[in-house]
Amino acid sequence: MLAVLAALGGDAKAAPPSTNLLDSLAVLASATGDDNPAAEPEAATDTAACHEEAPKKSTGAPPPLPFHCVEGYSGGLITPMAYLCNAEERDGCPDWLGAPSVAYTFLNLGSKKMHVFSVTQPFLKRFEFGYAYNNLDTGSLYRDVRKAGLNMGERHVGLHHFNLRGMLLDENSFDLPLPALTAGIHFKYNDAIDDIDQNLGGALSSIGYDDDFAVDYTLTATKMFPKLALGRPVLLTGGLRLSKAAQLGLLGFGNKCKASFEGSVAYLPLDQLCLAYEYRMKQDPYNELPGLVENEDDWHAFSASWIFDDHLTVTGVFGTFGNIANATADCVVGLQLKYEF
Repeated sequence: MLAVLAALGGDAKAAPPSTNLLDSLAVLASATGDDNPAAEPEAATDTAACHEEAPKKSTGAPPPLPFHCVEGYSGGLITPMAYLCNAEERDGCPDWLGAPSVAYTFLNLGSKKMHVFSVTQPFLKRFEFGYAYNNLDTGSLYRDVRKAGLNMGERHVGLHHFNLRGMLLDENSFDLPLPALTAGIHFKYNDAIDDIDQNLGGALSSIGYDDDFAVDYTLTATKMFPKLALGRPVLLTGGLRLSKAAQLGLLGFGNKCKASFEGSVAYLPLDQLCLAYEYRMKQDPYNELPGLVENEDDWHAFSASWIFDDHLTVTGVFGTFGNIANATADCVVGLQLKYEF
């Protein structure tokens, strides 16, 4: 894997069109792998010894990129990428089935905490099924509701994400510098918000809450530029989302889909290091409930990921998420552990 990334820093030959980030890295590696001709042997007398010591071969496994979004699909921590996790063939798996990836993410949202468990499974090299469970400790919101003389009944909110994404367009298709293009459909179910609304006497319904489940639709494009910055790769991503969700769905869902933009820039200055910035535009499906539910703010996240090997990645994140219900989260810190089988 390190050789694959290291090849990006050298003089790569022109690479043919590739289907995704993993293929792009592999193609660039193969393009550079034969640039240095083998040295002439000093003697040809020890033929048997040459046969005994087989040349070392690379495993061919690409780096474990991209990461897991908190909603349970391939991307950064808060936005998707068009590339799919682990979509290439793996030993021991059928040709049509890639290997799964799993991740645990923790986010400290100031007065609230969130734990995320996610898994993705690619198949047919073009599709990805993903699932994530978000467990939100409502923290100060629960306490402020109690101070107002009400009772939410539930201190924790559980949000389930079921995702299906498919690659519509391979990167560099038709021998043109085109981005990879992926479409997604994302079913979400909140297992506590309906009870919370009832316990609050319909307070959420009065400001726009409509249901405890809904579907998001995404369209995401990603393009890799192998030597854009100091001879190292940069990945640019942009996408559109249609959603009814309030705070990803952690506060439920409104009755009207709204469009928003999301995107990211990722840079690999070292073979093992990935730095990224993500932006996620947020809409307001609800009206305000002063002191308890304020308007949403756009999300910004900065992350640094260390690639330990072909399987394990650890990512640290700092973010500014603005208002989340009753309090601001402008100093979000988090950690993700991701493993690809």
